[in-house]
Amino acid sequence: MSYIFVDHLCKSFVVRKKREKGSLLREKETVHALQDVSFEIEKGELVGYIGPNGAGKSTTVKILSGILVPESGTVTVGGRVPWENRKEHVSHIGVVFGQRTQLWWDVPLLDSYSLLKDIYRVPEASYKKRLDELTEALQLGDLLRTPLRLLSLGQRMRAELCGSLLHSPELLYLDEPTIGLDAVSKLALRDFLRWENAEKGTTILLTTHDMEDIVALCSRVMVLGHGSKLYDGGLQELLTQYDTTKTVQVEEHQNIDQVIASMYKNLGL
Repeated sequence: MSYIFVDHLCKSFVVRKKREKGSLLREKETVHALQDVSFEIEKGELVGYIGPNGAGKSTTVKILSGILVPESGTVTVGGRVPWENRKEHVSHIGVVFGQRTQLWWDVPLLDSYSLLKDIYRVPEASYKKRLDELTEALQLGDLLRTPLRLLSLGQRMRAELCGSLLHSPELLYLDEPTIGLDAVSKLALRDFLRWENAEKGTTILLTTHDMEDIVALCSRVMVLGHGSKLYDGGLQELLTQYDTTKTVQVEEHQNIDQVIASMYKNLGL
């Protein structure tokens, strides 16, 4: 069986509509976040998971992380059912949400990392070796004694990545990791992710709206729309199939976001 196995995954949420004028109650509506989604990911792959807002990307990541429980379907990650074996499961994964933090706001990075070491029960020798490796790769050496609140957005994101990888997880989920970053910070982050995937064999699932991240990092892409999987395959084949311009080969001067926007439009997203 593949490292990540998802079969006929479904998840819905009940939300309340805005109260209409003259009504005392708000009507309920069922939103189908995921509808019969299936895919497999092998160990060591770096896969892009893209789609417009509300497509179900973050819901998928939360189910794979064990945070949410699906209504139906089969999900295993490394042979584990995430929400049933959550305590064991989280010791094998790392998660980075671009707009949230797992580090402590008012304490130096080193104190946050020390606490994460204890939470994940990382042996002292392994912790020091991994911390040295990550601080060098992410250029965090001068920032370890700085509180998180004093760091720039790019520095915070590098710090978050370090914290997520301290326990050497087999799998890393990245949800909008480059949101708000400048061009230099994005390039540095991409270089590190390529290094982590190649050198450590870390499986990475990347969700993002920045298509330059996908082009730079992912040879395989899955497209989600209205809770359903619409495409799973090579990036170049995707662009060739849905590019509405005459150019079918992606060059540096092309606007990849416009190509993907045209693809969404063709798919009715």
